[in-house]
Amino acid sequence: MSTPRLLEVIALKKHFPLYGGLLGQTTGYVYACDGVSFGIDKGETLSLVGESGCGKSTVGKAILRLYPITDGEVWLDGKRIDNLPGPQLRPMRRRVQVVFQDPFSSLNPRQRVRDIIAEPIINFGLAKGSELDDRIAELMDKVRLPRDAMRQFPHEFSGGQRQRICIARALAPGSDLIICDEAVSALDVSVKAQIINLLSDLQDELGLALLFISHDLAIVEHLTHRVAVMYLGKIVELADRRTLFTSPHHPYTRALLSAVPVPDPTVKRQRIILHGDVPSPINPPPGCRFHTRCPFAFDRCRSEEPILRPAPNSPAHGHVTACHLDVVPDTAEVAKAA
Repeated sequence: MSTPRLLEVIALKKHFPLYGGLLGQTTGYVYACDGVSFGIDKGETLSLVGESGCGKSTVGKAILRLYPITDGEVWLDGKRIDNLPGPQLRPMRRRVQVVFQDPFSSLNPRQRVRDIIAEPIINFGLAKGSELDDRIAELMDKVRLPRDAMRQFPHEFSGGQRQRICIARALAPGSDLIICDEAVSALDVSVKAQIINLLSDLQDELGLALLFISHDLAIVEHLTHRVAVMYLGKIVELADRRTLFTSPHHPYTRALLSAVPVPDPTVKRQRIILHGDVPSPINPPPGCRFHTRCPFAFDRCRSEEPILRPAPNSPAHGHVTACHLDVVPDTAEVAKAA
């Protein structure tokens, strides 16, 4: 019998109701996340990428139960957790933690660093007294902050240092999975690299699993093991890092990769410009949701929604794509067609 994955998400949906009229009736829904499925193994990083508004952060918050899910299942280490009542969620809360995008707004400005890191340890009854102090000091060392900094307040730190405090707080209860929701997008380039290297080192040391939500594919390529590409609430392609960056199948994935800057002025990249705007998640188009912007769309794309299937002609195991095309389009052809 195979070992269950640390996290298994099955057909996850989160629809936000819209209210209107004199009686405040439900007039429609925002289909922010509409049938997302993936798994994460222990010690693995899965990156969730896509344009702003595609539903990446909604997926992370739904897993954490910060949003009640509309439908679907979430399993943690072989146990279903999406339907658990509040008291039974406490063990899950300890194992799954989050690092948010803005480190300043996610830290209590009235608490010293020591109290911020101590809060989850005390909340779960993991340590007290001198043992608590030792644990906090150890966490400060792990995130590479001086121990005397624990007496300071969040406003006394830089953005990168605040994010290190958030990482220490996420590690404090002994978590197995950390959801990084755009955890480096608000930081300077050099600081981004430091935080990414820190996360990578902590993963190697502690065996952490990471769900890394980002729109920065250059960062994703450096950190991740597998990548899931989202568009308008759905995953359109999922593959290991090497396969996705060298042999993407879906036209949307190819367009995203063509926009990644190359740090060599002598290298020219064929840029794919997608025309039109992203459709509204309130009224997504029928069939393939990308067909309104896809240069290769045909009649089937407009009427039949593609499901995730093994990518045609891909040698990689686990490379799946939601596209009716059997032939992988060449980047130059995509750019020309677009």
